[in-house]
Amino acid sequence: MHSTPARHGPIDELYRSLETDDGETAVSVILKVRGETCDIDCTYCYEKRKEAPGGARIDAGQVRRLAEIFPGRRLAIELHGGEPLTAGREHIADLLRELAVQPSVDRVSMQTNGVLLDDAWLDLFESVYPGLRIGVSLDGDAKGNSWRVGYDGTPVYPKVAAALRLLAARGWKTGVIAAVTPAVIGRAEEVLDHLAGFEAVNAVSLVPCFDTPVRRPTAVSGRRVPASRRLQQAAVGAEGGPAWAISPSQYAEFVLAATARWIAGGHFTRLKLEPAVSTIRRLRGLGTGFCHFSDLKCDHVFTLYPDGRLGSCDELPWPQAQLTRLDQPAGEPDIVAAQRRLPLLNQGKDLMGRCTGCSYRSACGGGCIATRWRYEKAGDQDAYCDYRMRMIDGIAALLAQPAHPDGTWCRTARWRPQTPNSMRDINAFLTRWDRPDAARPPVRLHTSAYGNINTVGEPGIHEADDLDPGHPQWNEAIEAGVRPLVDAVTGPWGCVTYDSCEGHKYDGLDMLPTERRIGILPRDRAEYARVAAALCRAATAAAPGLPASVRVTVGRAELECESSGRSVPVVDLVLLPAPGHDWAAYFAAVDEATQAAAAALDGERPTDYRCACPVPAPEAPLRQGVPA
Repeated sequence: MHSTPARHGPIDELYRSLETDDGETAVSVILKVRGETCDIDCTYCYEKRKEAPGGARIDAGQVRRLAEIFPGRRLAIELHGGEPLTAGREHIADLLRELAVQPSVDRVSMQTNGVLLDDAWLDLFESVYPGLRIGVSLDGDAKGNSWRVGYDGTPVYPKVAAALRLLAARGWKTGVIAAVTPAVIGRAEEVLDHLAGFEAVNAVSLVPCFDTPVRRPTAVSGRRVPASRRLQQAAVGAEGGPAWAISPSQYAEFVLAATARWIAGGHFTRLKLEPAVSTIRRLRGLGTGFCHFSDLKCDHVFTLYPDGRLGSCDELPWPQAQLTRLDQPAGEPDIVAAQRRLPLLNQGKDLMGRCTGCSYRSACGGGCIATRWRYEKAGDQDAYCDYRMRMIDGIAALLAQPAHPDGTWCRTARWRPQTPNSMRDINAFLTRWDRPDAARPPVRLHTSAYGNINTVGEPGIHEADDLDPGHPQWNEAIEAGVRPLVDAVTGPWGCVTYDSCEGHKYDGLDMLPTERRIGILPRDRAEYARVAAALCRAATAAAPGLPASVRVTVGRAELECESSGRSVPVVDLVLLPAPGHDWAAYFAAVDEATQAAAAALDGERPTDYRCACPVPAPEAPLRQGVPA
């Protein structure tokens, strides 16, 4: 394997602070046009739980003040709520006209519940701000929208569906934010198909209701308690948290089922699905604008309320997230200074500390600071990290074997990227492997004092020629400790190995030990699916016979082709130290573990696509307390 060093970044690559000298980086500003005022009363509304005064409206003068605070900084503006359309047509028109003349405003979007949307509103948008992007809140089908009701407790789904049909008739495209509650759990395919059935919908963002810690209903002003609040009060009393809340593991399984349907149903050709798309982009080493996967987190997100409060992300707790007020003299340097002082943001950045040593950090991006903060406060941050890892594992499987989605549910094969991990010419290597008559010139093989076999005979990661079993120097190139594993997969399994290592202790050197592993390069995606399933079955079979200090894992990764710049999915079998055991105990038992793993490999063949992990059964009926 030929490799090149990779760059390992500090915490700043996960959470970038706002810098006044970085004017090229845009910031997002959420305008709470009416605060928490809304014409419907969704039981899970986090904005109303803040119990901020409603009724006021953000005006054009406040928009101008924003531009003064961030001179030269590109702004992405979102009109939000509550419900922004309750501000009235003339008022919204004034806001849009002001935004249209601000040169720093890159784009403007609006998130609406859609209930008030009609031809008159669309006429206004088309005449005043034709580039306005509209997002609609809709939790799937009618059953999924059980928690989105009017103050009288009646469902608003019919009105929102009518708004989506109107948008389609007018040629508008819209994204949908769908809250994932127990009303949709177990029905991901059905819900996604329903949303995709609206011609206007070209994006769906699945947002979890991680509201288990919510223990009290939203306060009611006045003596009369609306039917919607009575529904909420009954739901908050449910055992284990509000009846609309879900767990991180439930959300991960829902996202994976939806992503599998998104691919298998062909929805990916016209519909963007989040968080699937951002996960895929990060798995492929690409950037994303979704802050949950980006380094542009809370320092680059601002929220403005009608009373002039300006603070960080609206999902953070308020008033703790407040930075300043618009009526106070402040510019961008003052905002940056306030961010540096704000305890909440400092705590959020500190939460990234545990991410720096996580093997999932390049794909995960650290997640949502507000959600992580809540789980940290509840002493259960592991649940949040576990869901992120589970989601990444499953989507990595779907990318590698889209025609065989059962791999999505494998709990043994994990996303375990290697850095560096590259080969000069993957296609040439695969062709040579299967051609006994191909020319195989001599290569350089040298062995270090620590057992490393490479071109220079030095410890650590160095260039090594890519050989196949037909090469005269094949046996000489395999390190002795890993040979039983290599023989099992290249012989009876008939697989291609792109990498192998017996593991090295490096006593006396300032180098970390390395584990014993083999890397398999499948010839195509169907073979990949069979190999990954067989490795899962073998690892499961080997586990009971392993020494206590060693565990066998299956890793999914990408191998980069240096000649083409493209990457292909690979799968690795790795022997690692078991939790609670050090490297000394590992190396004392790794040969015994290798024999157990090799025996398990000999008992399997990559002939079918089912692994040892069960495919999830359909979910149980909706939780008690969910409205019909």
